[in-house]
Amino acid sequence: MYIDWTYIVLVLPAMLFAMWASARVNSTFEKYKKTRNVRGMTGADAARWVLDRNGLRNVRIEHIQGSLTDHYDPSANVVRLSDDVYSSTSTAAIGVACHEVGHAIQHATNYAPVKIRTAIVPITNIGAKLSVPLIIIGLLLSSMGEIFVMIAYIGCALFGLVTVFQLVTLPVEINASRRALAAIGQTHMLDEDEYGMAKKTLTAAAMTYVAALAVSLAQLLRLLLIFGGRNRDDR
Repeated sequence: MYIDWTYIVLVLPAMLFAMWASARVNSTFEKYKKTRNVRGMTGADAARWVLDRNGLRNVRIEHIQGSLTDHYDPSANVVRLSDDVYSSTSTAAIGVACHEVGHAIQHATNYAPVKIRTAIVPITNIGAKLSVPLIIIGLLLSSMGEIFVMIAYIGCALFGLVTVFQLVTLPVEINASRRALAAIGQTHMLDEDEYGMAKKTLTAAAMTYVAALAVSLAQLLRLLLIFGGRNRDDR
């Protein structure tokens, strides 16, 4: 029986970590969305307050369907808040809303990592679509000539772009959460206990981006090891 040790040693632990991170952010959000803040402020209220304090009165706030579908859309200059955040007065909702505002502030202040991430989105999308097919073709047909070896290498390089995107995304998300917590602390919109709940919610969310990077790195290393092994066997 064939056992793929590269998958077991590299990818499987990363996948389990990602599953744990996803479960943790969901459970943490579910826990703290039941705790209402003493001010009775909604997620939309908090977002508007922080945006206005930072001179971003031109940034709109919209309601969007779904759970944890919150995001900032720089092309439309709008912060979109989900069902559990927009009109919710929970401590979790305040944290998430301010996190998305953090992204708006990043764009307004030309935060370098977010500019890099925006710039590489088009080529990253190409890499995500073409990398795996090229790698598979290259691996299956590598014995037929160097051209297919090169195709596999190109596929690995394209997959590497996806990893680079995950790497750049991590500081962007962490910085947005730091900006959110700073805004919450400076405005005193939450008391000390509520602040801790919002921080735990954002910390749990940040772990999902760490996990995404870990999975991407593990998959890239696995592909390189598999292809490297095939190359040695063909010599």
